[in-house]
Amino acid sequence: MKDVYPEFADNVDFYAIGQSPFESIDLLESYRIKESYPWPVAEVDPNILRSLRVLQQSTKIVLDHQGIITYRGGYADGRVDKWRKVFSDLVERAGG
Repeated sequence: MKDVYPEFADNVDFYAIGQSPFESIDLLESYRIKESYPWPVAEVDPNILRSLRVLQQSTKIVLDHQGIITYRGGYADGRVDKWRKVFSDLVERAGG
């Protein structure tokens, strides 16, 4: 994902979101820095995770500009070519 993100950073809002109530924003930020992730991190209300049926770590959900889920994947799901297609489709759906 790190290889594809810069290509779409100006057109796609991307966040790594913690799913554990024990992960503070400071902990998430330190992990982001340690792993050299260029995207921001965020905390989220656990009710949202439940409504999106996030049941495992490393769940990947892509929402379009209307809030429609256009992609859902799990751990180790998605090579560079897969993410390039997912993000290209997302930009196209938004009219870009």
